[in-house]
Amino acid sequence: MAPALNALVTGAYGFVGRHVARALAKEGHVVTGIGHGTWGRDEWRRWGVETWHNCDVTPDALVTYAGKPDLIAHCAGSGSVPYSMSHPRQDFERNVSTTLGVLEFLRIHVPGGRLVIPSSAGVYGLVETMPIPVAAPLNPVSPYGVHKKIVEDLARSYARHFGLNVAVVRLFSVYGVGLRKQLLWDACAKFIRGEADFHGAGTETRDWLHVEDAARLLILAAQAATPKCSLVNGGTGVATRNSEILEMLARHVAPGLAPRFSGQTRAGDPQHYRADISETLRLGWRPEHRLEPEIAAYADWCKRGAP
Repeated sequence: MAPALNALVTGAYGFVGRHVARALAKEGHVVTGIGHGTWGRDEWRRWGVETWHNCDVTPDALVTYAGKPDLIAHCAGSGSVPYSMSHPRQDFERNVSTTLGVLEFLRIHVPGGRLVIPSSAGVYGLVETMPIPVAAPLNPVSPYGVHKKIVEDLARSYARHFGLNVAVVRLFSVYGVGLRKQLLWDACAKFIRGEADFHGAGTETRDWLHVEDAARLLILAAQAATPKCSLVNGGTGVATRNSEILEMLARHVAPGLAPRFSGQTRAGDPQHYRADISETLRLGWRPEHRLEPEIAAYADWCKRGAP
C-alpha cells in the first residue's frame, strides 16, 4: 500500500467528489474537502472526509483551508451540458475559474504535489470514428465542452511551464447510485410517473462508467501525474444504445412500460461516444462494475425514494 498522504478533494460534496474522497480514505489517506454543499459531520465522515469547508473554491480559500496536500483531486465544477447552454458564464466560472485557482495554488504553495482534473468526453464533440482515442481532434459542441477544453489547456500549460505534476482524465458517462441528474435520474422519475417519452431516436450510444471505477481511475491518474500532463479516457470501451439503457431501467422501475423516442435531439448532444481505453489500461486499471446489475441497483434506489 502507498504511504498515507494528505489529500484535498475540491467538490467533495458532489457525486464524483465524494466517491473519490471515500476511495482515498480507504487507502489510508487524510482527506480535506472544500466546495459547496451542506451536510453534517457524520455524513461527510462516512464519505471519508476528515475536514469539510463549505465555501467557494478560490485561491484565498485554498490557502486558508487546504494546508499542504500531497494530492489534489479537483472535482469541483459544473457537469451539465444543458446548464452550460442556459448559464454559460456561470459554467465558465465553475469549471475554468476554479481550475485556474487550483493550478495557481499548486504552483505557488505545493509545487511538488500531484493534481488530477476530471475532464469530459464533451471536449471531443462530434466524432465519426469509434472508439475515440485521446489524440482525436477536439471539436466541442456545447459551452460545457468548450470550457472543459480550456481547463485542459490550462492544465497542460501549467504542467509544462512550471514543472507541475498534473493528470487529466476525460470521463465519459459516469453513473451509479446517488446520481441525481442526467438520463438515468430523469428516466426513473418519468417511469415512476408512468411516462415513457424521451428525446432522441434511442440509437444514440454512450460509454457508461460506474462512479467507483471512475474514482479509482482518478486516484491512479493522480499518482502517475507528471509535468507532461498525462491524459487518459475514463470509460469502459463499450458503447450502449440509449434504448437499451432505458429498456433495462424500465424493466426494474416500471415493468410493461416501453420507452418511446421523439426523434428530436437536443443542442449540444453528440450522437455516439465510445472510449479508446488503451492508454488508460496502462495505468494498471480495469473497470470492475458490470452495467446491468448496477442499473438494477440504481432503479431500486430510485424506487425507494432515492434516500
